[in-house]
Amino acid sequence: MSAVNDPDADLMLRVKRGDMRAFETLVEKYKQPVAHLIFRSLPDAAEAEDLAQAVFIQVYKSAGRYQAAARFSTWLFTIARNLCLNEIRRRSRHPTEALESGSSEDDAPPRQWEDDKAPTPGDRALEGELEQRIQEALHDLPESQRTALLLCRNEDMAYEDIAQVLGCSLSATKSLIHRARETLKSRLKPYLQTGVWKASRGSKA
Repeated sequence: MSAVNDPDADLMLRVKRGDMRAFETLVEKYKQPVAHLIFRSLPDAAEAEDLAQAVFIQVYKSAGRYQAAARFSTWLFTIARNLCLNEIRRRSRHPTEALESGSSEDDAPPRQWEDDKAPTPGDRALEGELEQRIQEALHDLPESQRTALLLCRNEDMAYEDIAQVLGCSLSATKSLIHRARETLKSRLKPYLQTGVWKASRGSKA
């Protein structure tokens, strides 16, 4: 889909003209995807929520300069990634502060960020273990691989759009996604062999 045929880009152009209802529509549609992306890089529910709000504040502040040169989602996730990278850099410069505000092993995104389908009681323990392993495996990926994979799997973005978000070539994007998939397959091999990966609501990584 080109930007010309992107209804979300049309909504953002209405925001540019001062249409708050259009902005609310975009926030409602993208708040969960943005929060999920941030949470996978910064597994702190409160921090992820604050940063997601900052993303939409930035979107609103940038409305006057918005040009529908690409899909709205590409522009949005570029903003989200940049803010997330800034926070990661800030934490690396202030590790003590990051530890104090970091999440515990049991921290999880708020309910509204989770998939609608809850596991059955009998699967809950296994699901919880699998989700923890997925989160650990994703967190250990290089940032560019993790972001590329999440945008591909969770947001079903085209490689060309992901390349724009990452600021790299199409071939490099394909390589990042391939390496990320291979790493996850290796880390999660026991679950893949038993078929739990396919059954899990966390299987989209």
